[in-house]
Amino acid sequence: MLNLTVLLFERAGLIIILAFFLVNIPQFRKLLFRKDWSTTFQLFAIFSIFTIVANLIGVELRPDNSIQFKSLLQNVTPGDSVANIRILTVTVSGIIGGPLIGGGVGLVAGLHRMLQESLTTDALFYIPSSMIIGILAGFFAKKKQHRFATMKVFDGFLVGLLMEAIQMLFILLFSPTGWTLVKYIAIPMMLVGALGTSVFLSIITLYFRQEVDTQATQTKSIFQLALKTLPVFRQGLNQEAAKNAASLILEYTNFDAVGITDESKILAFAGMGSDHHITGASILTELSEEAVKLGEVQIGNNAHEINCPVKSCPLHSAVVVPLIIKGKAVGSLKLYYVEEWRLSPVEIQLGTGLGEILAMQIMLGEIEHQSELVRDAEIKSLQSQVNPHFFFNAINTIVAVMRYDSDQARELLIQLSTYFRANLTGIRETTIPLYQEFKHVKAYLMLEQTRFPNRFEILFHQKVSENVMIPPFSIQIIVENALKHAFNSRKKGNIVSISVEQIKQRLKIEITDNGQGIDKSIIDKLGKQTVSSVSGSGTALQNLNARLMGLYGKDAELKISSNQNGTQVVIQIPYKEQV
Repeated sequence: MLNLTVLLFERAGLIIILAFFLVNIPQFRKLLFRKDWSTTFQLFAIFSIFTIVANLIGVELRPDNSIQFKSLLQNVTPGDSVANIRILTVTVSGIIGGPLIGGGVGLVAGLHRMLQESLTTDALFYIPSSMIIGILAGFFAKKKQHRFATMKVFDGFLVGLLMEAIQMLFILLFSPTGWTLVKYIAIPMMLVGALGTSVFLSIITLYFRQEVDTQATQTKSIFQLALKTLPVFRQGLNQEAAKNAASLILEYTNFDAVGITDESKILAFAGMGSDHHITGASILTELSEEAVKLGEVQIGNNAHEINCPVKSCPLHSAVVVPLIIKGKAVGSLKLYYVEEWRLSPVEIQLGTGLGEILAMQIMLGEIEHQSELVRDAEIKSLQSQVNPHFFFNAINTIVAVMRYDSDQARELLIQLSTYFRANLTGIRETTIPLYQEFKHVKAYLMLEQTRFPNRFEILFHQKVSENVMIPPFSIQIIVENALKHAFNSRKKGNIVSISVEQIKQRLKIEITDNGQGIDKSIIDKLGKQTVSSVSGSGTALQNLNARLMGLYGKDAELKISSNQNGTQVVIQIPYKEQV
C-alpha cells in the first residue's frame, strides 16, 4: 500500500506540474474570467486532456494487488485493476468550470477508462460514476461565480476526499473485485486525490488572485487617469479634446490603441492601427457603429467581430463604450488590444467605467456652456459643496472590493456613476421627481455603507407618489450631513430616518437622526448664514434654504431642531406631481 501511495503521489505531481505550466499561459488565465460557450468548450477540451493523461499514467494492479509497471497504461490486462488520479482532474474541472464542464469531463474520463478495459461491461460503471462526481463538484462553482477563487485549501481537500469516496463506493458496488480492491486502494487514492485537488486549486487560485490584484491596480490607475482628463472636455466633445484624452488613456493604460468618435466620424485615434484609423475619417468598424446606434457596450473578441475593412489591421480584440449624454449616444470610446486573449471581463469593466466617466465629463463641459447656469448661481454653489474627498474615498473602496468581489465592485462603480449623474442633473434642473432624488441618496448610501459596514441604518418612509417634484439635493445634502457630523466616532446604533408625506396641499420631508445633536449656540443660525464650527460651516444648508426660497418664496419652510438625542430637519414645500 505504501508503494502504491508513493506512485500515486508521483502521478499527481505530474498533473500538478502540468497545471503550473498551464496557468502561466495567459490564454488559459483569460478563460477563468469569461463565461460563454467558447470558453466552456475550451475548458472542457483542456480538462478532458488532463483526465485522459491521468488515466494513461495510472498504476495497474494484478489480482493479488501487486503492481505491474507500465510506462503508459493504454490497455489493462484482463483481470487486472487500476489505481489512478482520474477523479482528481474530474473534480477540479467541475469546481472551476461548473456542472456542465464537470459532467462532460467525467463522461470523457469514464469512456476512456472503459476503453482501457477494451469496452467490457465490467468497466461500464466508470462512466456514470465519473459524470456524477464531475456534476457534484460543479455545484461548488455554480453556487457562486469564481467560487474556486475563494475556496480555502482545507475546503478543496474535503471536496477531493468526498469525490474519491464516491468513486470507492461505486467500485465497491459494481467492480468484480469489489472489497478486495477497495480495501487496498481506498486510502492511497483518497489521500492523494484530496491533497492533489487542494494543491491543484491552490495553484490556479494563486494566479487568479494575482490577475485580479493586477486589474485592481489598473482600476486605480484608470480612475487617476479620469482625474487627469477632467479638464480636457471643458469645451465639449471635439477633435482637440478627443486627441488629448486618447493620448492620456494610451499613456496610462495597457491598451494597444485608443479611439474616440462622435456619431459618424473618428475624432481621435492613438496607438496601433493609426495608419488607417484616421482622425476626421468616417467610422470604419461595425462594432463602433453598433455601439453608437444601440447605446450599448460592444465587445469584439477577435478580428472578425471587430470587422475592420482593412485586412492588415493589427487589432484583434476591442471594447467599445458608447458615450451617453442625456440618454443619447453622442460618440464612443474604443479600446483595443493586438492579442485576443488580453481582453478579459475585468478590462471590459474598466473600459465601461472609464467611458461613463468621460461621458460625465463631456456632459459637464456642455453644461458649462449653458446660459442658465450663469443665472442660477445657487445651484452652482450647491453643487460645489460635494466633498472632493468623497470621490477619492469611493474610488479606493471600489479598488479594495475589486480584489475579492468583482461583481460588487462593478455595482459600486454603477452607483458612483449614478451619484455623479445625479449631481449634474441637479445643475440643469430646478426640480426633479422624488424617485430620482432617492436614487441619488441610495447611490451615496451604498458607497458609504460599503466603506463603513453596519455603521449606519437608513430608514425610508415614503407615503406619496414617487413622481412628486422636489428640488434636487434637498434630501441628499441633509442625509450626507447626518452621516458626516451627527454620530461623531460612534460605530453602531446610528439611525437616519427619511419620511416623505403629503399634508393637504403641501409636501413634508422629514429627516431625523439619533446622533449627538447640534450645539445650541449655532442651531438658530443654520440655514440662514455660515457658522463657525469644528464639524462644518453650514454652507450646504444655507444654500439649500436659499434655493427653496428662490423657488417657492414664502411657501417654503426649512426647520431644524436638535437636542442631545438627535436632530430633526423638516422641509415643507407646495405639493406638485410630475405631469
